Amino acid sequence: MGRGNGKGGRVDAQEFTDKAEPSRTGADCDASATGLNANSSLRAAVGAFEIHMQQKGLSENTVRAFLSDLGILTRFLGAGTSVVNISTNDIALFVDWLQKGRRVPCSAKSLARRVTTLRVFFGWLVEGGVLRKSPAQVVLPKPVKSALPTILSEADIDAVSRVTQALRRGEQPDARPYLLFTLLLYTGIKKSECMNIVLNHVDTSDPEQPFLWIRYSNPRRRDKERKLRLPVWWPAALREYCKQYQIVETLFPCTARNLEYVLHKVAQSAGVTNHVSFETLRWTCAVRAYRDGMSDAMLRQKVGVSKNTWRETRLKIRRLAGPAL
Repeated sequence: MGRGNGKGGRVDAQEFTDKAEPSRTGADCDASATGLNANSSLRAAVGAFEIHMQQKGLSENTVRAFLSDLGILTRFLGAGTSVVNISTNDIALFVDWLQKGRRVPCSAKSLARRVTTLRVFFGWLVEGGVLRKSPAQVVLPKPVKSALPTILSEADIDAVSRVTQALRRGEQPDARPYLLFTLLLYTGIKKSECMNIVLNHVDTSDPEQPFLWIRYSNPRRRDKERKLRLPVWWPAALREYCKQYQIVETLFPCTARNLEYVLHKVAQSAGVTNHVSFETLRWTCAVRAYRDGMSDAMLRQKVGVSKNTWRETRLKIRRLAGPAL
């Protein structure tokens, strides 16, 4: 449930806090295995770190964001600077420059992310034995309070549901808006997860308990795989949709932008002022499940976030849900 990086892509905050942290075993993409040593240049270390991130399976946007942050550091200190000669004072001056001396000062959120990048990068060099201690370890990221996300009210949900049902039953029936809206509302899956669904991920073998498997082709992201219950009436809409759109494998063989437009259009038709999107429906789903009494453990598994990310996510869900009735 992260936000964008301000450059047109999305950065998964969970990857910054979980996947990008150095391995505690030292066996995964060890910096020492790259041929780096204390006298290696900052440029060489950043290049090796890029390979490390790719081997870890980080998303393209997350890798790009890390490299952008380290590129700023490289220009500030000099690409040929030996990593052993980078001091805590150098890092402190760099962070101060980001805040006060740069032509485009950092926002609080960007600064926190860049400090995290420094700690992860130099921590990786320490774990690999390239450095004895990290010059960035004492630089603590400033806490950033992000705004609460938007969710739909029950009145909003009813209004959009009526519009999508009318489209489903119209003179030229179109089940896609209804199928998409209800899928996101009841599962809370991410946009990327939605776009990767194929038909055999939907199990309707038991009519009373249909479910959706969220699968990942990357073995390093298998921990995010999960089994989500679907409403018993949802498979009927799926059959209608597959017949209308001649679906044979990928559930939504179109672009994510196209599906975003579908959601925007039905919201307009329903007169809903709140923005209806993948993100809005993801949070709405989580809040509804919380209000229905779902346990923290089950809710964390449902939304597919790590224990670290769950701490902030849980607080937001509880704030959005309001006081207990």
